[in-house]
Amino acid sequence: MDLADGKLDPAAALAFVSDPKFGGITMFVGRVRDLNHGRHVTGISYDMFVPLALNGFAEIAARAEADFGGKLKLYIGHAKGRLGIGDLAMVVAAGTPHRDEAFRACRQVVEAVKHTSPIWKQEHYIDGDSVWSEGCSLCEHTPADAEAGHSHTHTHGQSHAHGSLP
Repeated sequence: MDLADGKLDPAAALAFVSDPKFGGITMFVGRVRDLNHGRHVTGISYDMFVPLALNGFAEIAARAEADFGGKLKLYIGHAKGRLGIGDLAMVVAAGTPHRDEAFRACRQVVEAVKHTSPIWKQEHYIDGDSVWSEGCSLCEHTPADAEAGHSHTHTHGQSHAHGSLP
C-alpha cells in the first residue's frame, strides 16, 4: 500500500505486479482534471486517516485475492495533500495469469477504494471557492444509464481514496 505525499510512480506499480506467470497486467491512473461539473478546477486536496486507509486497502486486496483465486498481485497507490492539474491522484495495477481477471480485479479494487476508504477530496476552483466532494462516480447518472436501465442503489460514505499494496 502506498499513500504518497510526493509523486505516485506508475512504473513502480507495473514492476510490482509483474510476474513471469502473468499474461495480464492492467493499470488505472487517475489524474486531476481541470473541469468538474462545469466548474474550472485549479487543484485538489486529499485528506485521510492514514492507519485506517492502509487497513482498508489491505482488506480490499485480501477480498480481491480471494475473489480471483490468489493468483493476483495488486498495487494500490493514492496521493494525499495538495495536487495540481495533471498530477496523479490514484494508481491501481493488477497482475494475473489472464487479461480478463486483470481487468476485473483492477476495476474491483478501484471502486472499492473509492467507495470505502477514509479519504476525502476537496476541489479548489478558479473563482477561489473550495468544496469537499460527496458521493462517488458510480452515483452520477447519465442519459445512457437511464436508457440502459442501470441504477446505482448502493450506499457509501463520503470517501475518495488512493493507496498501494506491496
